[in-house]
Amino acid sequence: MGFSRWYRPVLVLKTASAATDLDLISFLQAIPDTRMRRGVRISAWYLLLVAVLGILSGCQSLRDLERFARRHHSVLTQQLGLELRRPPSDSAFRYFFLQVDVAALCTAIRDWTIAQIPGGATELDQLICDGKTLRGSIEPTAGGGSAFIAQVTLYSAALGVAISQACYATGENHERAVLKQLLGDLNLEGVLIQADALHTQRPFFISSRSRGPTSS
Repeated sequence: MGFSRWYRPVLVLKTASAATDLDLISFLQAIPDTRMRRGVRISAWYLLLVAVLGILSGCQSLRDLERFARRHHSVLTQQLGLELRRPPSDSAFRYFFLQVDVAALCTAIRDWTIAQIPGGATELDQLICDGKTLRGSIEPTAGGGSAFIAQVTLYSAALGVAISQACYATGENHERAVLKQLLGDLNLEGVLIQADALHTQRPFFISSRSRGPTSS
């Protein structure tokens, strides 16, 4: 998620019992834990919270997350009222990330982000779609072309925040289909969507209420 210099959502550390509807913890706790219950020592929401905080603090690898979790273990567990003897290791993060419900996580982050906006989704009068190729993901194909991982983001310029995003692999999906899925999860009544020309093909607009694509 991207945030502008004039918009800063509040991420407050509270005990789980004191979490409010606007607190990130509440949204992370709603994400289903797909791990087998046997041997689970650390709650899924706590691993996600540490990962979010670590990435915002500059962590770029599982080892970085392990160091971050160890460095802040006492403060985090005390503030959250947890009894956790040891912080999560890099292997704990690796095992968890392989099984986490990515779609549910993206939905939770999106809903939390919108919840921080005064007026919520009603303030989303214009959304900008932006597709980017992820750095380092381009690989040559047998046919002489290239395959890569791309990310589609819905960005509100007025609010200065990216409210939704999704990744896809070329050959398995397309930017138009991914954007259609992202938009389908939002209430877009009266919202202007700005996107590249490839999204202005008439079949994309299937709603009877849509005016169809326009050009200028």
